[in-house]
Amino acid sequence: MKRWIQFVLVLFFSAGIHAQQLLWINELDSDTPGLDDHEFVELKSGTPYFALDNYVVVFFNGSDNAGNVSYLTVSLNGFTTDINGLFVIGNSAVQPFPNYVIPDNTIQNGADGLAIYHRSESDFPVGTPAFVDTTLVDVIIYGTNDPDAVGLLNVFRQFYPDIKQLNEGKTNNTNSLQRDNDGNFYTDAPTPRRNNDGSGIDLNGLRIVFSNNTYNEGDTIFFSFETEKPVENDLILDYSLDNGNFSGSDYIAKNRLSIQKGQISVSSSIIIVDDTIDEGDEEMIFKVSPISGEYVLINNNIRIRIQDNDFSVADYGTPLSPTYGKVKSSQVPGYYDSLNGLKGAELKQALQNIISDETVVRAQTYNDVIDILKEADQNPENSNQVWLVYLEKGRSKIDFQLTSEGKGTWNREHVWPRSRGGFNSIEGDNAFDGIDIFWTTNADSLRHGNSDAHHIRAVDSPENTRRGNQFYGQYTGPSNTAGSFRGDVSRSIFYMAVRYNGLQVVEGFPENEPGKFGDLTTLLSWHRADPPDDYEMNRNNVVQKWQHNRNPFIDMPELIEYIWGDKKDAIWMNHVSVNNLKESGVRIFPNPSNSFIEIDGIELPFTVKLMDSSGRTVRMVNMHNNKILDVQSMPAGSYFLSVLKDNNCILNSKVLIHTK
Repeated sequence: MKRWIQFVLVLFFSAGIHAQQLLWINELDSDTPGLDDHEFVELKSGTPYFALDNYVVVFFNGSDNAGNVSYLTVSLNGFTTDINGLFVIGNSAVQPFPNYVIPDNTIQNGADGLAIYHRSESDFPVGTPAFVDTTLVDVIIYGTNDPDAVGLLNVFRQFYPDIKQLNEGKTNNTNSLQRDNDGNFYTDAPTPRRNNDGSGIDLNGLRIVFSNNTYNEGDTIFFSFETEKPVENDLILDYSLDNGNFSGSDYIAKNRLSIQKGQISVSSSIIIVDDTIDEGDEEMIFKVSPISGEYVLINNNIRIRIQDNDFSVADYGTPLSPTYGKVKSSQVPGYYDSLNGLKGAELKQALQNIISDETVVRAQTYNDVIDILKEADQNPENSNQVWLVYLEKGRSKIDFQLTSEGKGTWNREHVWPRSRGGFNSIEGDNAFDGIDIFWTTNADSLRHGNSDAHHIRAVDSPENTRRGNQFYGQYTGPSNTAGSFRGDVSRSIFYMAVRYNGLQVVEGFPENEPGKFGDLTTLLSWHRADPPDDYEMNRNNVVQKWQHNRNPFIDMPELIEYIWGDKKDAIWMNHVSVNNLKESGVRIFPNPSNSFIEIDGIELPFTVKLMDSSGRTVRMVNMHNNKILDVQSMPAGSYFLSVLKDNNCILNSKVLIHTK
């Protein structure tokens, strides 16, 4: 695990091997280039097939502020070393395959330590301070060009007076620390599952071979088992594929194969069942059961992506291909009525009273936001994906980032960065407790901004890092993208500035001023150029289900002008409210249009009013002779269309006018 420590110094040596020791640390690779997915620790016993029951390996954080406490404990109960006395704990990409698998990027780089104890796993809950007693078997303190872990060294010097810190090399090194036969350590190319001096029995490696790592439902997957040398006797191979919801009903396969005596391979196939259930993309894990001691698995626990072809497609567009007026607001009748007749600070306060009402509004946990985003940011073109806010494309929902390496994954983007808002994770935020368990919240509950889904988006993980905490205007999105997110994130920023006390939208880029966010001019421009579409209305409806509040600037985008824009001194009248198309029976089509809009379901005469995105009336037409509104001369853009009958508003709807 890369832990960026800004020091640069070294040191060597570790505890020597006591002649009477039965088990010791033989090799350690704490840091590898790239994804940190080849890290491991190798144990060695004085005799082959040594039973490891009642032994544990404990990993300690040796940084000054960590308190020299444990962060991982591995119980070795039920395991034995191999014919060469070796046992490897490592990531699944380590080859040969480890005896015990830990997640990628788990082993910390240093200055840290790990130790073997003859104890129970329950003796080392996470956060246990390092200690020495007669159950200590072996220990190593190491680093990657780090200063000495003085505190950790002092603990273990009680048992090993001459212990020193070993240096694996600079960060992203290609070395491992290896013990020679005299008990001293040196650095060299890693040799997992092999004696460091090259001695011992040469095991026959078994490799699992697939042509791809992604398949579709209905595909036949061909694979093979291949050994490095011909097998001396029939080699029976059992394997499983199940993982989570992916189970026996999802495939047809023969789960036992054998490589015949004198042969080096056997091939077979797996048929992926093409069902009619929309269960989302899944991963099967191809896992071979333990094999006899003269063999070693080169790879195992292979993840194969199965793409579900039963996804659904929404009847509205993505932000790249927006539609308007198809998704109806789920706001309750009268939700915004209290705003009428107000202006300026009073209007903003009344709006806050609605969206921060402690008797109504709910706050969910930060982990619950993952589930919210899987629905709110669902890709309209593929229900098995989320839509990535800046990259403007879909990604499988199962690719949520679980480790510090984010390539190819998605995570949660705070549109208003946490460091600029003053909100961070709180106790309970790591729970997935569902929609019906929540905190009460109000305008002063700034801490709940950490999990407010109205300003959190599904995002490509590396792009999330690239944006960092930049203001919009400083950050304009990835190159060669359309910027379809700009109006969306602007309205999220404006929402936050009303929802929580202590947040303010200002001109410019205010550094070292917590709670202030810019640039107002940029945000207004982005909002005006990219009006709310069906995708944004849908996510507003989804978030409302969880939080019981809405982003009013999606429902009534012209409100922004009355609080921050060119109508700050004007009185607000709620002339654009719930799209009541179904209730009134009136319908308009086509929408979008480039020539005409027909209004049906209402008798003549009536009046049609068109307003731009700021709420300014740009056209008023009295319909006496027909129900066709000619829009060929209208500039392309998004408008609000109101149908009035006998001075009563019968319909309010968004319409999109585009050029031919």
